[in-house]
Amino acid sequence: MGKLSRVIGVFGIAAIVFSACDNQGNTSSDKLNDSASEVDLSDLKIVYIQTDSVINNYTYFKERSSEIADKGKRFEGELSSRAKGFEQEVASFQQSASTMTMNQARAKEEELVTKERNLVTYRDNLMQELSAEENKLYNEVYDKIQVYLKEFAKENDLEMILSYTRGGAVWHANENLDITQVVSEGLNQQYESSKTTPEKEAPAPATEKE
Repeated sequence: MGKLSRVIGVFGIAAIVFSACDNQGNTSSDKLNDSASEVDLSDLKIVYIQTDSVINNYTYFKERSSEIADKGKRFEGELSSRAKGFEQEVASFQQSASTMTMNQARAKEEELVTKERNLVTYRDNLMQELSAEENKLYNEVYDKIQVYLKEFAKENDLEMILSYTRGGAVWHANENLDITQVVSEGLNQQYESSKTTPEKEAPAPATEKE
């Protein structure tokens, strides 16, 4: 907890309002003091995490992402195989169309159109399935991180843990308040412990005495 003791410190927040009016008499320092006097945040304990780094370094997320990626490759192989078979069938029809009657050719065309439509539907279903799994994974990861941070804040007497992301609401933060590495290590330790801890067996149902 050595690093944690260094990152938990006084974190003052003050808003500096800029005005375009030339007749504004107050200086920037006056505005800073006025804002600070309105809200006393001298005892507020705030830290932050780099959210993307926490997620990408989370072992659970990496393992599940790898599983989804492998599933996507299998889907891609299956789709490629079906598409190749369909292309061969189209090529075969084009070669033999001249030997067919008009009704035979029309029936074959309708069959190929149906197969093409089914192939597109199959592709869309695969993409939707993968997308749903990815969304589910992110929701699970965010929930796990939120639960962990709630307990982390309680144990370390923190008022607030901010999420720092590029292009987000926070443009600058003191690096001494960054607990990304501490949180990543704690999350992974917790996950590894959950994999090695055996599940408790359900008690056997009581038998009636005769």
